[in-house]
Amino acid sequence: MVNVTISQKEYQQLLDTKLRYEYLRGVFDRNLFSPPPTKSGKAVISAFRKTGKYNEKFLKSIARGLQRSSYFKKT
Repeated sequence: MVNVTISQKEYQQLLDTKLRYEYLRGVFDRNLFSPPPTKSGKAVISAFRKTGKYNEKFLKSIARGLQRSSYFKKT
């Protein structure tokens, strides 16, 4: 085995590139076009709300979008 010496900056760049590649490969390995596991818009909004990461304005925007969607049940 041959040792190669590189700077820490180059190492970090190579590591970052590798991690990004592995992430993208994982994304493409999944089925991107499968339907969502639920057809309930209320369940989707509830799940978003439970995370505590989204403000009410954003949640209302998502709810409006789901109401317009032909996929989600109108409940």
